[in-house]
Amino acid sequence: MDQTAPGSPSGTKDLITVLAESGKLTVDQVAKARVEMVSSDKSQLDVVRGLGVTDEETLSRAQAAVWGIPYFDQGSLVLSPDLLNLVPKSIADAYRVIPAFLDKQDNLLTVVMSNPQNLTAIDFLEKRSGMRVIVQMTSETRLSTLIDQNYAQSLIGEVTEVLKKGGEEEEEAGVITAESMAQIIKEPKIVEIVKKVLEYAIKFRATDVHIEPLENITRIRYRIDGILEERLRLDRQYHAALVSRIKILSGMKIDEKRLPQDGRFAFKSDLGGVDLRISSLPTAHGEKVVMRLLPKSQKIPTLQELGLRGKALKNLEEAVLIPHGIILITGPTGSGKTTTLYSLISKINTPKVNIVTLEDPIEYAMPGVNQVQINPQAGLTFASGLRSFLRQDPNIIMVGEIRDEETAELAIQASLTGHLVFSTLHTNSAAGALPRLIDMKSEPFLLASSMTSIVAQRVLRRICDDCKIAYLPDPAIVSDIKSVLGEYFDSYIKGNSQKITEAQKQGGELLLYKGKGCVRCGQTGYLGRIAIFEVLPVSSNIAKLIMQRSDAASIEKQAVVEGMMLMKQDGYIKILEGITTIEEVLRVAQI
Repeated sequence: MDQTAPGSPSGTKDLITVLAESGKLTVDQVAKARVEMVSSDKSQLDVVRGLGVTDEETLSRAQAAVWGIPYFDQGSLVLSPDLLNLVPKSIADAYRVIPAFLDKQDNLLTVVMSNPQNLTAIDFLEKRSGMRVIVQMTSETRLSTLIDQNYAQSLIGEVTEVLKKGGEEEEEAGVITAESMAQIIKEPKIVEIVKKVLEYAIKFRATDVHIEPLENITRIRYRIDGILEERLRLDRQYHAALVSRIKILSGMKIDEKRLPQDGRFAFKSDLGGVDLRISSLPTAHGEKVVMRLLPKSQKIPTLQELGLRGKALKNLEEAVLIPHGIILITGPTGSGKTTTLYSLISKINTPKVNIVTLEDPIEYAMPGVNQVQINPQAGLTFASGLRSFLRQDPNIIMVGEIRDEETAELAIQASLTGHLVFSTLHTNSAAGALPRLIDMKSEPFLLASSMTSIVAQRVLRRICDDCKIAYLPDPAIVSDIKSVLGEYFDSYIKGNSQKITEAQKQGGELLLYKGKGCVRCGQTGYLGRIAIFEVLPVSSNIAKLIMQRSDAASIEKQAVVEGMMLMKQDGYIKILEGITTIEEVLRVAQI
């Protein structure tokens, strides 16, 4: 048995000493603890907890230091099928252990435990695996999170075993026939693994699932709160069956592997129902599949819930009350433009107006709104659909995206003939939308007459409320915040004197916030998303600049003079308010 997990402390320091040296116990608390140790039969751990040191992570780290055991510091784990086979979920739950690393060359298995003194568990794992077990320590809460995250796919080990046997038989035959592939696809375990992959996506609020063939493995990644996270690896020999099963469900051709394909299907489980948009793409190592999840019961957020506030919110609410003109939402792919459009539409959706939308795809079902899905194969594009819409007596038109000159021209004409038009455009800033439309051959004098408001936005992650902590930032960060916010920083200081006083007590100018990592957020420190905005009303001065074909910088400068808050400034305000972190704002708002 490996000696990394001793039955009793091997070092010369005890728990009280380690906590004192790390500043978690005062001199008086140490003295009190020593007296209590002598006068009672309590353990050191109970004595320390009685003094108020109850942070589980702190106590676990201190215990690891006492026992001389490495502490597991990684934010997450991705278990391979080999590890899942060595330590299935029943064993992980029974012995409170999770496998972390496998070194076949040196015959070593590294595991993570919350109680490394459980020698029975270590002995069992060594006998089961035939390997030497190395132990790392973590807190019980963190261990539970790791087990929940990895064994959400609890059937993967069984599926791997079933497919492995089938794969070996097919290799001996030298060929995979259409009949044998059809049989593999119908195998109950393949059906179950697709189900578990999708249930995991719903449970952890994923928007996309990527099934990617690499040279030796197939990896499955989930986009959660805008960030791709690898959560599963499978042996490459199982890739074809998994992809073929998904292609059959989505109505795609399973024998066509040389061309990209698109499909869709609906999935329902106890966790909720989703519509899935499927895309396959041939790559160097096989077909990659991406599944976009569109929840059926998702509630349309309000503008305030999206993150709009103050003058930006007021300007946008005033713009949607004007019965004609164009309101544009701009930003890169995945920046939440369509969600903002839905929020605007739902705000003005009444029985007294006829609203028609042209979308790709329809992401939310809105009662009372005539929603149309584009179908380029059948000739229904944004341009052709918009032309037809004008014969449907609409008051309000939403066009999913302005992609070409024809769509831009039709949108402008619709707005000039008394319709309120909503659409999106791919530009980095609000001001950049106007030169982009001029590049699309839109006449400046028509743009000046038709444009009402332009919104630019980005989506970033919110700090998890359950593990939010305050900290003093580096002086260089404070200086950058002051520089970017300008007069907005002074306004914030005046309205938050208590926070400033607290920061000064701790020897700094400002208190910022971050997530420590907890069970609820999966140790990431983030949970959910919020947007940052800049809203540019097209005033008479802005209209003059459009007529003069001014560049984006000149238009933005005039908008700022008229009171527009830039996206980065909005992000920095949300940093000061403890909604997000500076890392998130810099990740999405550096243009």
